Amino acid sequence: MSKGYGGRSPLETHRFKVYILKCNDGKYYVGKTNNLDDRLNRHSSGEVSFTSTRLPIDLVTYIAFDDEWKAAQMEKYLKSGSGRAFAKRHLH
Repeated sequence: MSKGYGGRSPLETHRFKVYILKCNDGKYYVGKTNNLDDRLNRHSSGEVSFTSTRLPIDLVTYIAFDDEWKAAQMEKYLKSGSGRAFAKRHLH
């Protein structure tokens, strides 16, 4: 392990994830979490209202951040018109 990460790997330092899911009906879902595995399990088990009727879901991509504010800003951007267009061109 490299110095400067407090004994954690570089990926572990990025606590917040902004993620994009593709639903069975072709719609996309953008969310933010600090525990991606748990959040994906909640989506897959039908606990999230938007995706519960659109199962199964696939994880398209996620972006990791060490700053929650920056993650929230990215989530907000990806939910905007220009952010959806960006994601369609570059992330889907």
